[in-house]
Amino acid sequence: MEINIHLYQDWLDAVKQIFLGSGAPLPANLSDEEIGLAYYIQTSSSEQEAEKRRSANEQRIKQLQQTLLDNLESMIIPDIVSKTSYSGQQLHFRWVFAQGGEHIIEEYSEYRISLGTSQD
Repeated sequence: MEINIHLYQDWLDAVKQIFLGSGAPLPANLSDEEIGLAYYIQTSSSEQEAEKRRSANEQRIKQLQQTLLDNLESMIIPDIVSKTSYSGQQLHFRWVFAQGGEHIIEEYSEYRISLGTSQD
């Protein structure tokens, strides 16, 4: 089975789209850390707080990805098959913010894992 999953990159891409949509696009040469910091500095009282929130969010999303991968064979794939009848050999998981909260979606089967409301 071919698995494609880069949840933190999906989050970074969403942040870039937020800034683009606001009319203040981020410079193309920013690092991942700078993109995350630019996002959190908007609602933080200091750059130190923004960096702390950025780092915590990165760790949280990377842990979500690892948990998904750790449970892929035992829980996730069987649940996808059970709920969607998808039987393909490719899975592409993405992080999205929709309907007022975070979700991980699998694009081929349209399987969705709701993560509830956003952490930040």
